[in-house]
Amino acid sequence: MDYSPIERLRLSLAAFATLGTPVKIDGRLRESGVSGLYPLYKALSADDRKEVDAKASNLSDKGIRVILRGEKGYPDSLLHNQRSSAPILYLWGNFDLLHLDGVGMCGSRSASELGLKAAEACGREVSARQMSVISGYAKGVDTVTHLAALHSGGSTVIVLAEGFDHFRIKKNFRDAFDLKKVLVVSQFPPSQPWLAYAAMARNKVIFGLGRALVVVEAGEKGGTLAAGEGALRMGRPVFVLNFGSDTPAGNKILLEKGGYPITSREQLGEILDKRPSPNKVIQEELPLG
Repeated sequence: MDYSPIERLRLSLAAFATLGTPVKIDGRLRESGVSGLYPLYKALSADDRKEVDAKASNLSDKGIRVILRGEKGYPDSLLHNQRSSAPILYLWGNFDLLHLDGVGMCGSRSASELGLKAAEACGREVSARQMSVISGYAKGVDTVTHLAALHSGGSTVIVLAEGFDHFRIKKNFRDAFDLKKVLVVSQFPPSQPWLAYAAMARNKVIFGLGRALVVVEAGEKGGTLAAGEGALRMGRPVFVLNFGSDTPAGNKILLEKGGYPITSREQLGEILDKRPSPNKVIQEELPLG
């Protein structure tokens, strides 16, 4: 059955209200498809259904749409071993960017001056190849890479670690923010605030959507290191910035685990020109000579 955009918003909200976790929602969608969520909506109390309807209308009025696992257009790259940790995606902006070639980028919120400079250069290299910069909207590396894309005329995908109720266009984005060049994505119910576990889960979408992941600065523990390790486990190409003696501890760990060292923006550009394919052995594709 085909559901209208607002009906699908209602079903997604009902799924979060009744099943709660992405694992349970993913299981229901795998078993029964989107129509399997309809009984959940109908089973809501009259008051709860009224609240869901009002919230769906509010999201729709803001231009927010939803895409669910199993629907046409849901990114296959987010399905790992036939499961998804993000079975529901709320979207705002240029929906076409969900399927544009892109590169995930991550790094420290408190990156060094060298790291921020490198992050900007990497963002521009990605944009110069009509690929979208995919990152997490945090301060530091994320912000610099998003803005590098927008300031150079490119596009960017902002992957939130919270629901849309908490999203705001940050002050330093306002001059460059263009909905034709931006897609904002959230895998969380709209009312969910920022939580540490959600930031970790959000990283799976960043490297899941991208053809590759660029790690700018990673500590010896934390979300950036975990993102790099997760991307490596999925077989994603992971490009790790190598600053020589100034290379951060987490970058060294990722290099030891199979990340490919990047020492200059020109080297990254050369690799991106080859359009590295996800889920293939990285060493077979890169210009190692």
